[in-house]
Amino acid sequence: MKFQVPQFIEVEDKIFGPLTLKQFIYLAGAAGFSFIIYKIAPFFIGVVLVVPILLFGVALAFYKINNKPFIFVVEAAVKYFFSAKLYIWRKENRQITPTTGAEGEKESMLYLPKLSNSKLRDLTWSLDIKEGVNPGTAEMKNRV
Repeated sequence: MKFQVPQFIEVEDKIFGPLTLKQFIYLAGAAGFSFIIYKIAPFFIGVVLVVPILLFGVALAFYKINNKPFIFVVEAAVKYFFSAKLYIWRKENRQITPTTGAEGEKESMLYLPKLSNSKLRDLTWSLDIKEGVNPGTAEMKNRV
């Protein structure tokens, strides 16, 4: 059996001339809200309030950021401002002092434990060590 697979399903249909339904609703809502403010408020205050509303409506209808509609940015901003924020990571500056070995030589500034049976534990340890040290070379030195 042969079936036809729908194509271009991500492209919205143009219903109102060159506008999609969403674009038409955004523009009509901004125009209607602006008209109500213009009729209720005095002229100068009305103009000051109407211009940002119309610009916001045009941005919702046509403006895209990284090929995504502007409404996604507005939604993400609202979620960010009204959601609880939890900050966990705080970097602590630790000072490591060199120690002397049994032979009187200074040992490495970085403690390198032996490889354990768990690769996951080794990976987490390598992520926690001092920046700039390559975990691959540290493991190679430890094996030799």
